[in-house]
Amino acid sequence: MVLERLSDSLKNTLQKIAKSLFVDEKLINELIKDIQRALLQADVNVKLVFDLTEKIKKRALGEESPKGLTKKEQLINIVYEELVNFLGKEQHKIEVKQKPFKIMLVGLFGSGKTTTAGKLAKYFSKRGLKAALVGLDVHRPAAMEQIEQVGKQANVKVFSDRKTKDAVEIWENVKNELNDFDVLIIDTSGRDALSHDLIAEIEEVNKRAEPDENLLVISADIGQAAQKQAEQFHKSCGITGVVVSKMDGTAKGGGALTACSVSGAPIKFIGVGEKIDDLEHFNPAGFVGRMLGMGDLEALLEKAKDVIKAEDAEDLGKRFLKGEFNLIDLYEQMEAMSKMGPLSQIVEMIPGFSSLKLPKEMLQVQEGKLKKWKVAMNSFTKEELEDPEIVDSGRIERISRGSGIPASEVRELLKQYRQSKKMVKMFKGSKGDMSKFMKKFGGRLPMGG
Repeated sequence: MVLERLSDSLKNTLQKIAKSLFVDEKLINELIKDIQRALLQADVNVKLVFDLTEKIKKRALGEESPKGLTKKEQLINIVYEELVNFLGKEQHKIEVKQKPFKIMLVGLFGSGKTTTAGKLAKYFSKRGLKAALVGLDVHRPAAMEQIEQVGKQANVKVFSDRKTKDAVEIWENVKNELNDFDVLIIDTSGRDALSHDLIAEIEEVNKRAEPDENLLVISADIGQAAQKQAEQFHKSCGITGVVVSKMDGTAKGGGALTACSVSGAPIKFIGVGEKIDDLEHFNPAGFVGRMLGMGDLEALLEKAKDVIKAEDAEDLGKRFLKGEFNLIDLYEQMEAMSKMGPLSQIVEMIPGFSSLKLPKEMLQVQEGKLKKWKVAMNSFTKEELEDPEIVDSGRIERISRGSGIPASEVRELLKQYRQSKKMVKMFKGSKGDMSKFMKKFGGRLPMGG
């Protein structure tokens, strides 16, 4: 996941609380040291770390546990609440009101603006809005070619001009063609530093385009330097929010997140991967929930609604909860989940699942493997598909010969099926969380595997 090392460290810290016999000052001091170490390793500013842990310690030692909560539960709750506050507390969503709604992206060279532009266009398109890209990055070589490419990936119209180096001229030439769109994503030029030329160009484009949102795109790998950059752009361009790109696999992501949260410009999106769909609204509560192994139902619902029709999910969800699904159901579940993103990312959104320590092979099923399994299933009899337990070694050899899929792959398919059945049994201990999820999704459960 994003900030995986930080997440693992914080989960281990919470496990220490859960396993302790009682909560005393010694345990709290150990907890504080663990949290400090984890955050500093994630490149979070030293002063911010000590301010945060001082708040946690003060509350842990001074607050009485509310009725219905044990001291352990209260301590975990304090850590959760203070981390959420630390990352900005509230979610800042973009509401598309008047049309066309204009979002201008600014940032330094190499921050990932153009890629983010494509992701934003896809994000709004999936929500039923007609989006378009406007390419005003006139200085970087091949910038126009890149935005045309990401426009194809997002399947949206792109307005650009390779013949001129004047961003204002491009805007004036295309602005009358933009009124038919709901959302416009305007990509601007970057520089190696926040120069006077860059500021002057952005200010002029800002004046002409009159965007509804000015989003600063910051690469997570710059760490704590994000704060200074955010403050400078905020002062020069009046940014309304931040997109932290390249959050996947960076140790410095914690520095960028916290630096932005204290700069006065709220984080509105985070880029969580390289694919066109790998963009999420930043929700501090959900983000911390995932890091601590508590899940993020809101983000899961968002992903599920993008790819699964309600009527297709209802019956499958009920069977999944009862553990009554067969091989065909398993395939449909895994195919649906693969459309939602990497299984490792999806599982971390489900309350309770991260603590199950599921086998990695269950979370790394590739599209190619699903295709092979579907071919193999074509050689199963109806009886075998409905009751995979009857498939013995002789039947496996027959299925392998009939489908052209190695016997080892057929065995792996059956192993995956059995592991899924076991997972359902383990998951029955999390009925409370699941019932909340089912209620939110209208009684439908889009998961499996």
